[in-house]
Amino acid sequence: MADDLTPILRQRLAEQLGASLSATIPAGTPRRVYGSVSQPGKATAVIGMRRAGKTMFLHQLRHERRTSGIPQERLPYINFEDERLAGMEAKHLGLLVEEYYRRFPAVRGHEMVTWCLDEIQQVPGWERFVRRLLDTEKVEIFLSGSSAALLSREVATSMRGRGWEVVIHPFSFEEFLRHHGEAIPADVKAVAPTERSTLENALGRYLEVGGFPEAQGLDAADRYELLLRYVDVAMLRDIVERHNVSNVVALHWLVRQLLGSPGGLFSIEKCYARLKSQGFAVSRDTLYALARYLEDCFLVRTVWMEADSERQRMVNPRKVYPVDPGLIPIFDRTGRANRGHSLEAVVRVELERRRMEVTYVKTGDGFEVDFLARRPGLEPILIQVAADLDDPAVKEREVRALLAAREKHRRASMHLVTLTPEAAAGIPDSVSVYSAWQWLLAPLLAVA
Repeated sequence: MADDLTPILRQRLAEQLGASLSATIPAGTPRRVYGSVSQPGKATAVIGMRRAGKTMFLHQLRHERRTSGIPQERLPYINFEDERLAGMEAKHLGLLVEEYYRRFPAVRGHEMVTWCLDEIQQVPGWERFVRRLLDTEKVEIFLSGSSAALLSREVATSMRGRGWEVVIHPFSFEEFLRHHGEAIPADVKAVAPTERSTLENALGRYLEVGGFPEAQGLDAADRYELLLRYVDVAMLRDIVERHNVSNVVALHWLVRQLLGSPGGLFSIEKCYARLKSQGFAVSRDTLYALARYLEDCFLVRTVWMEADSERQRMVNPRKVYPVDPGLIPIFDRTGRANRGHSLEAVVRVELERRRMEVTYVKTGDGFEVDFLARRPGLEPILIQVAADLDDPAVKEREVRALLAAREKHRRASMHLVTLTPEAAAGIPDSVSVYSAWQWLLAPLLAVA
């Protein structure tokens, strides 16, 4: 069977290879990645939620290298989801490499070749091929795919230490503006009133629509249908099929709870008790596993409580956020979800995008601060998110929580992120108040 396939696969690989080296590189909305996108001797796995834009990010990398002067002949892109490559095995991948160097023999061993391999999980045993290619040729390799393994950090295990991760989330607010052709201020501290109002309006739309590329420009009904399908596919392929989950009812219940209650305190024990009271047969271990799978496929992001010990951290409830604010209204059936919940979810994901470790703080007096963010080499930050500061009681509560948390975390700066900074009168100077659009567009403000 394999011998019969070899000449056919060689021809089809040659066709796709030729097309990638001659066709115009697809252009999309440029994505911002904090940190390095590659490391010598490692293959970069572009991971993240389905439909977040990983394939277009591969093309962005190709386009950036082409713009810097690298010939397109050294930027091959192969999509293994092509149905004409069905039946391909790891041993056939060598055909691709030999075909490439047959066309460009002078490059071999002398020039860096950037391979972008999309949906490579379609080829069983691809990991061995990638490791061999790294060891024997002068290459950099970028991988992406839509299987559970290539959506998550499982790819690092399969690469046995030869993998480097780049996480692509749905559009950030900055990318949302860029996608819609709206101006991004060069200096967020010097913005005219008209421009400020435009940015505030855009942020309101972003909090409602979210950042999935295909959801942009759709009316509410179509957007809800699209995003609901995303969630259904993630549950089916990345959890049910990948992990052989049999208790699908419990999975659906858990998804509705987590996506419909952004930032809410989540406890396995409480979920177990609620399900049991409703007559559902499910074990605690199953719920722990399901929660882990939902985070692993990037559908939700978890925040644990800041604690002095691992045991203390584990016994306290965690907070869970959807990866994108556009998912919130689809699953909220209480009417309680508002722009404050959406903004808090956006800040949570933005901190992860900026490669920060995130916990939440519960003080001894019962006050709560939404986020304590850290990154090596930088001072920690206490961040409180409050959409509306017009109510004096709300303003007092948020500030008091920051000041109480600062008693223990003395090195941390204090940030208050809000949609109504004009209502910040009376807040101590030690608390830095930021308009939400300003905080989201100024990375240094979030890590200073």
